[in-house]
Amino acid sequence: LSEGTVSIFMSLMLQIAANLIEEEKKEMKQEKDNFMANIPALDLSGDQAMLMEMLKKLSQTIDKVDEERYDAEAKVKKTEKEIEDLKMKVIEVQGIKKPALKKVRMSADAMLAALLGTKHKASMDFRANLKEVKKEVKEEEEVGDWRKNVDEQAGMDGRKKKFEST
Repeated sequence: LSEGTVSIFMSLMLQIAANLIEEEKKEMKQEKDNFMANIPALDLSGDQAMLMEMLKKLSQTIDKVDEERYDAEAKVKKTEKEIEDLKMKVIEVQGIKKPALKKVRMSADAMLAALLGTKHKASMDFRANLKEVKKEVKEEEEVGDWRKNVDEQAGMDGRKKKFEST
């Protein structure tokens, strides 16, 4: 579509929308006039006591309508909460479907590139950084006659030897 066609189309849409808004305003005014025509006129002829009584009745009616409106709003809120709870229960019963995960083989360099982006071109060989650990073989003392050990450690000379050996 050319630019001229689009602008004609837009102006036509705006004109239709304006006409619809005008019709809606006329309908609302007509509904209001029809409603007001059904309401009987107030009889204000009478003394002050009678007018005060009529105002009290109107006030009571307004209070009653307000209570009904409040009760209706409370019922709506309660049912909305129940609906929300039921939706949550349905979700719990159905369970959350987890998508099947694909097994991806990726090198350490590719992982770093994915995490750090293309800014950092760090290459790491993790196996090269590992240290070799050699096991030390402990020399076990030969278990000999325990009576000789007791005799050697007896007295001050035995305790002195023990202290110097450690």
